[in-house]
Amino acid sequence: MSAPDPRILSVATAVPPHRIGQAEVKDFARGMFGAAHRDIDRLLPVFDNVNIEGRNFCVPREWFEEDHTFAEKNDLYVEHALELSAKAARRALDKAGVGASEIGALYFVSTTGLATPSLDSRLLFELGIPERHTRREALFGHGCAAGAGGLARAADWSRSHPGKPVLLVATELCGLTFQRGDASKANIVSTSLFSDGAAAVVVGTEGEGPTLVGEDCVTWPGTEGVMGWRFTETGFNVILSRNVPIIVHDHFRDSLEESCGYLGFEFADLKHFVLHPGGAKVLDALEEALGIEPGGLVLSRGVLRDYGNMSAATVLFILERFLEGGEYAPGDLGVVSAMGPGFSAEHVFFRC
Repeated sequence: MSAPDPRILSVATAVPPHRIGQAEVKDFARGMFGAAHRDIDRLLPVFDNVNIEGRNFCVPREWFEEDHTFAEKNDLYVEHALELSAKAARRALDKAGVGASEIGALYFVSTTGLATPSLDSRLLFELGIPERHTRREALFGHGCAAGAGGLARAADWSRSHPGKPVLLVATELCGLTFQRGDASKANIVSTSLFSDGAAAVVVGTEGEGPTLVGEDCVTWPGTEGVMGWRFTETGFNVILSRNVPIIVHDHFRDSLEESCGYLGFEFADLKHFVLHPGGAKVLDALEEALGIEPGGLVLSRGVLRDYGNMSAATVLFILERFLEGGEYAPGDLGVVSAMGPGFSAEHVFFRC
């Protein structure tokens, strides 16, 4: 008798307290980059074109107006990431009706700060998850793809350990990586897009929720320089190619079709697309590639508008909205997908 498929038992999210409107971010960006670029006003319209209304950060606006060391930024990351992770995790456990003492595995994904021991070890004790026999995994370096990738790993562990719930936590504090004085186009675009947030998912074989029916991934050759970090004295310097929307347009659909065939699904049967937005241009590319009417990825656009790009956590914010909206029928096939450094894509298929 085969093991039961894992289910998404709950999804919950949390954002830090400092809410800043996009117009205000544009205003303080002029001060962040003006000294390094005489013609900064020519570059700032990017803040108006990313379709974001506001974002949340773990530090107030005034913090961005001063220089900070890598060590100071990372200390703030450890402090605030742990607090925000615990908040999202408790909400997810409560929604699922699962006690922390029942958790059999804890997966933590993040690419915006460093900690050794990794934050999953601290989160274990913060939440009261058993310190004995609980599998702990931390995933670093997968960037925006890690929300979907973490869900894939949680599903895989759940399949081989039926009856034991898994907790996935994705927390990103992108604001702490902003590089004051770096007026490169990549850094300015990054500052216009990224933000802070955390999401948690409880996966298990016992309970109600969409069934996770398969996972697949791809890393495209020759794309290592498309997205990532350079580590310098001041911290995380963003690498962000302008070619990302082109790569998405040219390769994403083929990747998804191949994954469907690999797992025994028909691409035409996909009814729901829970897709990491990246940015407005990436969403345009996704809609065109998938044959979705312009603006049709309503949930992805809504999360981007309300919160910006929270890297790995973003696709789980979208998943939460999808599940809460309830606009699906029993048996519908859907996919959670995100792309990130590599350049790669992660696909997790679910059946409602």
